[in-house]
Amino acid sequence: MSTETLTIGKALNLGLRRAMEDDAKVVLMGEDIGRLGGVFRITDGLQKDFGEARVVDTPLAEAGILGTAVGLAMRGYRPVCEIQFDGFVFPAVNEIITQVAKIHARSQGRIPMPVVIRIPFGGGIGAVEHHSESPEAYFAHTAGLRVVAVSNPADAYWGIQQAIAHPDPVVFLEPKRRYWEKAEVDLDATPDPLFASRVVRGGDDVTVLAYGPMVKTALQAAEAAQEEGRSLEVIDLRTVSPLDLDPVMESVRRTGRCVVVHEAPTSLGLGAEIAARITESCFHSLEAPVLRVGGYDTPYPPSKLEEEYLPDLDRVLDAVDRSMGF
Repeated sequence: MSTETLTIGKALNLGLRRAMEDDAKVVLMGEDIGRLGGVFRITDGLQKDFGEARVVDTPLAEAGILGTAVGLAMRGYRPVCEIQFDGFVFPAVNEIITQVAKIHARSQGRIPMPVVIRIPFGGGIGAVEHHSESPEAYFAHTAGLRVVAVSNPADAYWGIQQAIAHPDPVVFLEPKRRYWEKAEVDLDATPDPLFASRVVRGGDDVTVLAYGPMVKTALQAAEAAQEEGRSLEVIDLRTVSPLDLDPVMESVRRTGRCVVVHEAPTSLGLGAEIAARITESCFHSLEAPVLRVGGYDTPYPPSKLEEEYLPDLDRVLDAVDRSMGF
């Protein structure tokens, strides 16, 4: 058994390397991903080992990156596009929504579109404007796209390989403020399915749902709640489209309470869809309304204010208190 202690960033690097070794049709594209290795060094060393034809430094043109990826995918390649920061993806939204998401259906299934769009997302790094966004709801709302949000090194290592091997386009969200957090990764394991939720901490009183950077916050809330005698069950959704809510429904029918946590603004966010589905399926089991904890309905603030904006331990525990109060 080969087990290594890896950061999320290094796990992604090794996962990309393994995918490129396994399939010569995997091509990486993005701004500064070659010699520099990307601003977060996720692709460090890959251009040196695989060459400039497979690790392509592109112009600063996200629409061009995705437009090129569409053509490559049509010719049998598996392009992996790095969007340097979450806020830079919007120039490419036309290609993603009108082309990448639709070509498989438009061709009546004849043309697959195995494009992976890697996006560092969320806040917490003290960045300037356009460098801290949570755009997952835009893409989850778009039929034809799959949207994955990893939270730990093991899911990063295996998930990027599974996304690249998948025939459908995958928006692959990476929690940028967690890139440097470490955990052991079994490089010989049989990975969990890509589009599946996972219970990461068992509990009996309240079900807490999170994905990406908020999973750690939810686990910290569970630790703090335990000191007060409350038992929180934490579920890492792992994928926001398609949503795997079977483990969630099973948990909520047992606890009777649910809190959904995400960094994106609360209004019309993933939490709203999840709350609706839980209410539809678990109405008679609920002891309290499904509550949401998210960012505020404002543009992402300057870095000095981001800690006031981001959901934190106290806001999650406050929602748990309100849920228990019903």
